[in-house]
Amino acid sequence: MENRQNPNNLVLEDRYELLEIIGEGGMAVVYKALDRRLNRFVAVKVMRPEMAQQEEFRQRFFAESQAVAMLSSPNIVAVYDVSHSTDIEYIVMELVDGITLKQYMQRKGPIPWREAVYFAKQIARALAHAHEKGVIHRDIKPQNMLLLRDGTLKVGDFGIAALENELREESGTAIGSIHYIAPEQIRGEVPDARSDLYSLGVVLYEMLTGQKPYTGDTLGEIAVKHMNTEPTPPTRLVPEIPPELEHITLKAMKANIFERYQSAEELIRDLDRFALTQTQQEDEAEAESLEAPSVAPVRSVSEMSKEKYRRRRRRSARVSFLSGTFGVLLVILALFVFLLQFFLKDYFPDKGTEDRASGHMMMPNLQGISVDSILKNPENSVFNFEIIYLNSSGTGEYNPSEYTVERQDPGAGTRISLKKGGTPVRLYVSTGVVQVPDVYNLDYREATAILRVSGYYVEIVDEISETFARNAVMSMYPAAGTSLEKGSVVYLTVSAGAEVVQVSVPNLVGLSELAAIEKIESSELSYGGSEYMHSDLPSGTVIGQSEENYNLVPAHAKIILRVSLGPEEG
Repeated sequence: MENRQNPNNLVLEDRYELLEIIGEGGMAVVYKALDRRLNRFVAVKVMRPEMAQQEEFRQRFFAESQAVAMLSSPNIVAVYDVSHSTDIEYIVMELVDGITLKQYMQRKGPIPWREAVYFAKQIARALAHAHEKGVIHRDIKPQNMLLLRDGTLKVGDFGIAALENELREESGTAIGSIHYIAPEQIRGEVPDARSDLYSLGVVLYEMLTGQKPYTGDTLGEIAVKHMNTEPTPPTRLVPEIPPELEHITLKAMKANIFERYQSAEELIRDLDRFALTQTQQEDEAEAESLEAPSVAPVRSVSEMSKEKYRRRRRRSARVSFLSGTFGVLLVILALFVFLLQFFLKDYFPDKGTEDRASGHMMMPNLQGISVDSILKNPENSVFNFEIIYLNSSGTGEYNPSEYTVERQDPGAGTRISLKKGGTPVRLYVSTGVVQVPDVYNLDYREATAILRVSGYYVEIVDEISETFARNAVMSMYPAAGTSLEKGSVVYLTVSAGAEVVQVSVPNLVGLSELAAIEKIESSELSYGGSEYMHSDLPSGTVIGQSEENYNLVPAHAKIILRVSLGPEEG
């Protein structure tokens, strides 16, 4: 997450001291701030002055913020305060210490079904609470969800995300989250609770498979696929996904709004029912494998005595009864372990949920704990650990006392075998060596390419300079060598030369969207996004541009494309 000091040390209403910038959008700037009255850190989203000048937008921002402030759920980022005045508009929110679900998914790839269901249920609970209060999110995506170290997921930007999207559309930038948006939203219809559930279905699909359901060369092509194409079944991509979970995921993603889940509660019930049934089936299968004889199987009853036959019948009946009971108890036990580990650990010693007499144990949560303390803990001596150090070039050897576990496999709550050396437990350790590459004094186009390959977004600021060649990178933030999460923004200050240079806008109409973007960026201009509309031209064709061709504009000015969705059906 990008951080910058607040140069003005501004204090709002003699209470909220703005400390540093932690995020920016087209509508607002988000600061980390100190609430002097309650002596706690908070996040303050301050509307940009140019947006605050629009009275209608200010009124809607205030109304949306007030609605969100009424929400109270452990899975929703809390809104503490809302300011509405002629001077400044801002909202005060809970400051969440965590990473986005998007960042977690990028690190981990496909997520095991238990973990994906656990996250999906938390998102669904947040939606159920908001929908009950009449609040629709309208921009559900992994980037708007924050994951805490204890596994809690919090959904942010309720209501406000819709205004951000509307702002992007009015300015001509791309329709918000095209990979997650519901078909009715693409068609311009008013979204409702079921639109949020569609987006949640897409998020669940991506968690399970590690891939988005719809991709394409242009945003318009992706939009058309949402409306007209069935996604690839998740089991074709990851065969281990249980078929019933695939059915739930695809039902949530039905293009026909009346065929998908009609409420978040309905989705939660199906996820609960699936999780219980799946756990019971897996436990029964494991019990049967443990009961299997080590010699050749008996082919008929005549091959054994009647007494042996009666004993086997009684044992089979006991196994069937006990395995079903064990499955239910295991679910209850797993819930108790979760509560014990994450909420009651200060009051009770953490002994895990071991059942060593049977040669099995529930895997504890080791994320966020130093490798050194894990290895020295005698309770962990039963595990067969494999330490995998993550860095920008693969793996390496490092001092285990210096690093903490980023993720583990098997995950917390998984029942593993302790026999014959135990199930291998892989601990993935973040060494913190992913660093921002040095692009100082490079041409901004080369610098941008390097940073994008490294996984960063790039924002460019022009500055007149008599000492740097035009288009050269004069400075960067964060500085080269800084450890920074992939997906963060790197800001480049680029020389505009000794004076502002005017650039001729090329003709983009008739090109494909991708070709137009490439031409914009090769012409010392910046791509400002796309807006989509139906036309007689093929889908993905540029039918308009925000600046007329051959007009002179400042270098790096943003050019917005208008792109065809193809002829309107009907």
